[in-house]
Amino acid sequence: MRLANAVNQSFTRYRDTTIPWAMLFWVFFRQYVYCPDDVSLAAGDEVVVTKAGKSTYGLDRFFASLYGKPVPGLAFFTVPLVSVQQRRSFPMRVEQVVRSDAEKAVSKAKAAAKKRTGSHAKRRPGRPKGSTHTTKVTPTLTPELSRIQAMLEAMLHLLAKVLPVTSLVLDGHFGNHNALYMARQCHLHLIAKLRCDAALYFPSTGPYAGRGPHRTYGRKVDDDNIPVQYLKETTVEGHIQTRLYQAHLLHKEFAQPLHVVVIAKTNLHTQARAHVLLFSSDLELAYAQLVDDYRLRFQIEFNFRDAKQYWGLEDFMNVTPTGVTNAANLALFMVNVSYRLQAHVRPRDPDYSVLDLKADCRGYKYVEETIKMLPEKPEPVLLRQILNKVAGLGRIHASQPSFSFS
Repeated sequence: MRLANAVNQSFTRYRDTTIPWAMLFWVFFRQYVYCPDDVSLAAGDEVVVTKAGKSTYGLDRFFASLYGKPVPGLAFFTVPLVSVQQRRSFPMRVEQVVRSDAEKAVSKAKAAAKKRTGSHAKRRPGRPKGSTHTTKVTPTLTPELSRIQAMLEAMLHLLAKVLPVTSLVLDGHFGNHNALYMARQCHLHLIAKLRCDAALYFPSTGPYAGRGPHRTYGRKVDDDNIPVQYLKETTVEGHIQTRLYQAHLLHKEFAQPLHVVVIAKTNLHTQARAHVLLFSSDLELAYAQLVDDYRLRFQIEFNFRDAKQYWGLEDFMNVTPTGVTNAANLALFMVNVSYRLQAHVRPRDPDYSVLDLKADCRGYKYVEETIKMLPEKPEPVLLRQILNKVAGLGRIHASQPSFSFS
């Protein structure tokens, strides 16, 4: 409780002071969360905070999945460590997304080009007449990927020789060859999702024709008719059948083979089908672990939910660059602090929530300030009873705390 109160008081005092948040995140994680036997994944995602007005630093229009459209607000990219054993995500670096004028111009040009392409008639199948073979060139990182790469390299530098991280988990927005190249530059294997209509090919296994280059691409993958030798697992829950396929496949935009897991779902009543394509650059990764690692990526969404609902990420009124940075970092830092404090209580109080934690913090603070006004301090036993009673007044769950942080 003293730690939570001290953090809030320090932020109020140093709101416009530059704070080394990346080091604070790491020191707290190393001291209170890190477990030597744990396996951690690096992840990344962007959170959008809606804002009105015109004076907040970095205010722009960003796409928000909750609204399904671009909204005015602020965007922050977060790189957390995801604990495989604890099944939790711990934010480690938070940076505001501020797009330059050149970046905005490129985005508008791409959108205009997509509209022009969509309005034209589809070209005939096959290679256009007169086209020649071109080798795959080294991808050029977009400003977004360059920003993420810098965050990853800085975090990995802090983790060096303490916590080995080998995989980076990103969502479907980064299921492309540029993101894969960025991850490999950081010596990480990428785990992400491909588009459901991605053109994948089996490696060619046919005989050499005797002339010309060896054929690379074999038969195109039909997601509804994958050969049975690639089937790894079949489960049925209710009327939904789920099949998992695993294969090393090729994509013409990627310079290396991909380890692909196809999750195919079938409605046994209507025979309707849907599928998801997960992939990794690690060709030795087991299919079950790949699926589980990608599922763990969603834990960062709970970080964003808690930061908005409980710690002011959606409500701060700071407008200066330093103030905005401090407010966003504090909100996600408090997510880590609250998790550690809850973990201390939950073995004896499983329903202990963030609202209960905040009620305890306020109760203890009120009691401490009241006790200072008394001419004589109460006996320790009575003081503990007062602390527990007042701290429990604002709690959601009725169970009384049986501890004291004084």
